[in-house]
Amino acid sequence: MVNKNRMNRAAAAMAAAALMSVAVPAATAQAAAATPRIDLKVLVVDDGGSSVGAITAQLKDTGVPYTRVDLGASGRPVIDAAFLADTVDGRPRAKYQGVVLPNENPFGQGSAEMAALTAYETTYGIRQVDAYTWAHPGVGLEYTDNGGYSGQLDGTQAAVTAAGKAGPFGYLGGQVTFEDNSAMVPESYGFMGKPRTGYTSYLDAPVTGGRASLVGEYTHDGRSELVVTFGYNQYQQQFRLLARGIVDWLTQGVHLGQERSYFAVHVDDVFAPDARWSKELNCTPGDYACAGGEGKESTIRMTAADAQYAAQWQTSKNFKLDMLFNAGAGEEWKAENGGTDAMTAQLVADRAKFRWMNHTYTHPFLGCVQDTSANPWACTKNAQGATNWMSRADISAQIRDNNNWAAAKGITLDRSELVTGEHSGLKTLPQQPQDNPNLAGALADNGVKWAGSDNSREPDQRAVGAALTVPRHPMNVYYNTGTNAEMADEYNWIYTSRADGGSGVCEDNPATSTCLPAPLDTNTGYLNYIVPAEARTAMRHVLANDPRPHYVHQSNLAEDRTLYPVLNQVLDTYRALYAPSAPIVNQSMKDTGVELQRRAAWNKAVADGKVTAYKIGKDVVVKAPSGVVAPVTAPNGTKKQLLLGTADFGTAYAGNRSAWTAPEVLQSQVTLKLL
Repeated sequence: MVNKNRMNRAAAAMAAAALMSVAVPAATAQAAAATPRIDLKVLVVDDGGSSVGAITAQLKDTGVPYTRVDLGASGRPVIDAAFLADTVDGRPRAKYQGVVLPNENPFGQGSAEMAALTAYETTYGIRQVDAYTWAHPGVGLEYTDNGGYSGQLDGTQAAVTAAGKAGPFGYLGGQVTFEDNSAMVPESYGFMGKPRTGYTSYLDAPVTGGRASLVGEYTHDGRSELVVTFGYNQYQQQFRLLARGIVDWLTQGVHLGQERSYFAVHVDDVFAPDARWSKELNCTPGDYACAGGEGKESTIRMTAADAQYAAQWQTSKNFKLDMLFNAGAGEEWKAENGGTDAMTAQLVADRAKFRWMNHTYTHPFLGCVQDTSANPWACTKNAQGATNWMSRADISAQIRDNNNWAAAKGITLDRSELVTGEHSGLKTLPQQPQDNPNLAGALADNGVKWAGSDNSREPDQRAVGAALTVPRHPMNVYYNTGTNAEMADEYNWIYTSRADGGSGVCEDNPATSTCLPAPLDTNTGYLNYIVPAEARTAMRHVLANDPRPHYVHQSNLAEDRTLYPVLNQVLDTYRALYAPSAPIVNQSMKDTGVELQRRAAWNKAVADGKVTAYKIGKDVVVKAPSGVVAPVTAPNGTKKQLLLGTADFGTAYAGNRSAWTAPEVLQSQVTLKLL
């Protein structure tokens, strides 16, 4: 006979086990509910100063969402507990993952707003950047009169400390030199203080009797502040070097947006000759605007030795040039010069060493039919008063014939890329205020999706039919000069006053151009003045997460080979400043076009409030509109959740991992798993 009491005890035990199995998840859910949600957005409290403006520019340029509170605006929101945090689905939510302030307390002693921020940062573990303050105990530093320094910092040789390399600035090579571009103009000012208890220096510089800090982390009262004790703006190199690390520190390595150091150089007019500047006429014979130039034309064209040097230089610098070629112009030159062309033969033999792009067959103007009888030129019109345009068939032939020539020579290129001669076909103000209406169709006929444009005229990407433009930065290494002396002479003509023998353009346009104080020595001016200035300009683009390519001309690889000193300075300087973990990204125009397209879509989604992103414990969730790819940066070891299992997230760069990312098939959001 079965023992009923025994059965009852077993049933009771099973019921208890069942109750326990239900109770454990409930307890876990309650614990999870207590883990706060931290939204991936930065709060910027702005006093209008250049230092906060620089950090804001870094957030904007890299795709990090932020909310800006203008301290000087009437009716601005009050920063209180409700502004900073709330509850979503029963879970406490921190609305901002980091706080940027002008200094350690811009609200004043005893401020309720500062008290609210302090409580918020303590409760949720939120970090704060003090964009620019002075050295004093309130930020963990001794006063400057106790072993420190205050004053001008131009030319200061600062260095990343061991803690900085192990922390937010590990992507740097070590040296951070403050710019000193003019002995006549003070460029930076700041304070250097000795660290006190709780302060860890990340960037320091020599002072009498040792070193003192310029950037460091002050941990106190359950909070962390990144203290910066020098002033800066968004264009100065010392800030650009530190900008990535400031954002990574602020966000604890997890944020929307990503950054790379981009540099690509397009060499236009390959195979074609370029007209030469005349020192006597101060213009370029052969140009319709060069009065008196008839019969004085001269050209600049690479030789076979120049082509060999280009390939050797690429190898020595581990950097690839983009060769934008005009095959028909080269064929015309060959026919006029004995039927042989050693330079073209050399480049074709070395074709696999370069990246190639279509620049049209003979480099004609692809816009309106020009009337060059007057200066400036004008678009011709037909009897009905309508503009005469180059036809779709003629534009298409220029693209197609160049592609076919390349194919016959075994040159590989991406036919979706095109840069027209002088960016023609696109609108050219003021004479041609619209694109050639036949251009879009011709691009479509040849599968062109990416059309190069001039960044100095059109800095934003836009549509041309089904294609998109890719703005390119012009470099001040002139197409019509083959020697250093010619470069300096033309530079003097443009940038000196009439009294000094120049054109006076700088006098007439003081808002956009500054006159040289005196003409450059034509024997030394190019290498001593123009090269450093142009290298600085290019470096600003490289350090600002700007993927737009730069462009020059084949003439700059000929004769004195004027381009190389600029490129050498950019590449050598960059590689000395950065660790190998942050290499220059030298990508194709198509990849740059995709990057700009993604950025535009992302920025619009953020501006429209259609992006939701947050971190709960070790999980990061990103939701964006369908078709919008999200830029995300996360620490090494981060995994992306797949439908089944996980995979390594992103690509390693500058000490963390980042990528443009979207939900996988059958997913509605991106989920990342942090270590």
